Amino acid sequence: MKHIIIGTAGHIDHGKTTLIKALTGRNTDRFEEEQRRGITIDLGFTYFDLKNKNRVGIIDVPGHEKFINNMVAGVVGMDLVLLVVAADEGIMPQTREHIDILQLLGVKKSILVLNKCDLVEPDWLELVEEEIKEELKGTFLEHAPVAKVSASTGEGMTELIQLIEKMTEEEVDQKDTETIPRLPIDRVFSLSGFGTIVTGTLVSGTLSKEDCLEMFPNGKECKIRSIQVHGENVEQCYAGQRVALNISNLKKEELKRGCTLAPIHSMEDSRIVDVKLELLNSTERILKNNTRLHFFSGTSQVLCRAVLLSDDILKPGQSGYVQLRMEEDVAFRRGDRFVVRFYSPMETIGGGIILEPNAKKKKRFDEEAIASLKQKEAGNAEDVIELKVKEFSENMVPVSELARVSALSVEEVSKAVDNLVKEGLVCEFPTKKDRYVWHRSEEIKCRNKIKATLENYVKDHPYKQGISKAQVHSTFMKKVKPNVFAMYVDKLAEQGIVTIHDEFIAPAGYEILKDDIYLQVRRRILGAVKPAAYDFKRISEIHFGTIDGEIVEDILTDMVEQGELVKVADGMYTLQTYMEQAMEKVIEKLKQDGKITIGEIRDLFATSRKSAKPILEYMDRMKVTRKSGPESERVSNL
Repeated sequence: MKHIIIGTAGHIDHGKTTLIKALTGRNTDRFEEEQRRGITIDLGFTYFDLKNKNRVGIIDVPGHEKFINNMVAGVVGMDLVLLVVAADEGIMPQTREHIDILQLLGVKKSILVLNKCDLVEPDWLELVEEEIKEELKGTFLEHAPVAKVSASTGEGMTELIQLIEKMTEEEVDQKDTETIPRLPIDRVFSLSGFGTIVTGTLVSGTLSKEDCLEMFPNGKECKIRSIQVHGENVEQCYAGQRVALNISNLKKEELKRGCTLAPIHSMEDSRIVDVKLELLNSTERILKNNTRLHFFSGTSQVLCRAVLLSDDILKPGQSGYVQLRMEEDVAFRRGDRFVVRFYSPMETIGGGIILEPNAKKKKRFDEEAIASLKQKEAGNAEDVIELKVKEFSENMVPVSELARVSALSVEEVSKAVDNLVKEGLVCEFPTKKDRYVWHRSEEIKCRNKIKATLENYVKDHPYKQGISKAQVHSTFMKKVKPNVFAMYVDKLAEQGIVTIHDEFIAPAGYEILKDDIYLQVRRRILGAVKPAAYDFKRISEIHFGTIDGEIVEDILTDMVEQGELVKVADGMYTLQTYMEQAMEKVIEKLKQDGKITIGEIRDLFATSRKSAKPILEYMDRMKVTRKSGPESERVSNL
């Protein structure tokens, strides 16, 4: 079952509301003033069912020039438009403006409804039809089918309904119910005993009772108490339906037309929007940089300044990349369409498509910025996500954050990331809580920097094991979480780009230089610590001739890492085999006596109290012993 939204458009008093009443049996003029004056001021909503069981929601939009903002709000989510033209008058100024707005907002499917056919002769009707078709050349209505009706007498209504049924069945696509749900609000009111009610056309996704949502752009959260679709209580509502939601936690005064309901953190408030803007051929205005405009999109109406990024000026019929700097917060998605009207006098001059809903200030004529906007204009979800990932050049970005800043669902972003990984454009690092993504070009840059730094470092320090992981992290990837950084380093090792020595990173295949200097230092260290046994020799007491102290320290560190030596205390080293034997003796003594003292350590290893203390502290570090009672006494920790 398709959920279809049909809208009307046309000049005031051409019979749009009467036509809807003929289709549905209901009057969409809700207010006394509307019925008294015979014009539609605000949006009117109703529905009717087709024989194919599709339910059609129908929106009656205002025709009067003063109510164009309501007309734009009504176009949200429309699948099909009935352009109503009175046969006794033909196309009028507001009809043309409606056509321009519908085209700018991306409406594709339409039916030209010639109304009031009962008031004219057949020859006149034929002439009017030809004139209208001539006027519609070059617009989306150029090849629209024509229905000739009289809403007041019912003439031609059966044929119109059949035409609607045929077009909605064959030409209107089912809306996406799997993406992020969005409900642009067009009405807010309260009912005694119920609280706040909001209405709108659900343009995407699915909403269910008890869903927690956020109101954009005000950032306040709410919960759905109940849902109505065409006056009936339902558990869920779907894209393409007219919806009324009873929500909690938000008062009527906190909301207004122009807000959008969507899942929490699924969108982002912004005051800067990058767009592709096209001026109408019919406008007499020239758009200059920093011109103040009225901006309309969905149910939003905001004042803004137009910064021309790619042009000095825009003339009628021209298009260009423009940054719209809003005078209040807005929240949109990429691909949303909009209309702009001149500040004063109010007249529609153009519109287009939003390329970046959460933009940063850009300089005019910046080639890189314009190239990025061109890609966004031409691209699909993968292109958008690739560009977003690239913006996080210094750190990896989680999929959840990508969803937030791109206003796409996590599922859509994940699917896009999957494709980008397959294409080799991004690399991923999945964790338990999220999935981190990095643009391949940025990863390559970072990898090359790390690799070059490591290679230069080991040239200058041939006796070191490399650079510590902590130093690499803080130098090159300080904004990346430690666990994700560790995954990246491990991946570099798997790919044969680096070698990991415990907590040190070195170029792939790197080995510490074992030259004459290394061997000489090693001989002198072993020659001192071996005979000293448990009367530990301090490194500072060993003479290394003219060999630099830093080199000695590097070689000493490597001997520890290789398992030859053990650091007993600061500056105090011995053979690892000595300490392994010492550990066995201490464990045996503890088994026999249950405790051991510093004096017993001294006697057990025939050494001085000065050396016995480090042995005891070493056993503490190895978790063999622990303090109990006097400072000099230990018990087993095993």
